[in-house]
Amino acid sequence: MDELRTTAAVQEYLSELAGVHGNSPPEPIIRALLARAVERLHLLCANLLRRSYPRLSRPPLNLQTEEVLSAVVERLLKAMRQTRPETVRQFFGLANQHIRWELNDLARRLDEQKQPGALAEGMHPAAPQSSGSGLSANASRMLEAIEGLPEPEREVFGLVRIQGMSQAETAELIGVSAKTIQRRLNRGLMLLADMLADLDPEAHHAGNDSAG
Repeated sequence: MDELRTTAAVQEYLSELAGVHGNSPPEPIIRALLARAVERLHLLCANLLRRSYPRLSRPPLNLQTEEVLSAVVERLLKAMRQTRPETVRQFFGLANQHIRWELNDLARRLDEQKQPGALAEGMHPAAPQSSGSGLSANASRMLEAIEGLPEPEREVFGLVRIQGMSQAETAELIGVSAKTIQRRLNRGLMLLADMLADLDPEAHHAGNDSAG
């Protein structure tokens, strides 16, 4: 029930924000919106940090979820002065984007200071992997392929396969049925398999055999 109340409250703030025009300051509404959504934002930050960037939580950085959340809130405060999401789904999509950007920035800075482990260490096998000195060519291709997915498939892939949310949680967050989540995830995986088929020698060899 609290999740439903949060969704309804976030939508109310978004509708109020959409009605702000002229010289009316939007920041009080944005701050109230972020305060209401903070628990869900915390969960998204924790999931992505734990699943995709675990090395950032270890020495020397020892990054905490609360630190990521604080930075992301600041990012959203700035972004939403220009960008006005109209739906709960759009708002959390924007939040996910800024969480990824924040963690990518931190990982890049850490890589510039040292030559630590993989950026995507601990990531789900379906997600990009990287080499010790930064992103490999293959990992970069994987990231580009994921970013190149149609928006619905990219959103579901990110939440389920990268952030580790269950399909039921993702369905509730986005506001669609669990079957729709499953369909989008399957389609996203199929598209990625097609785009990255040459990275799987066995699949590529099988394809050549069947063609012959």
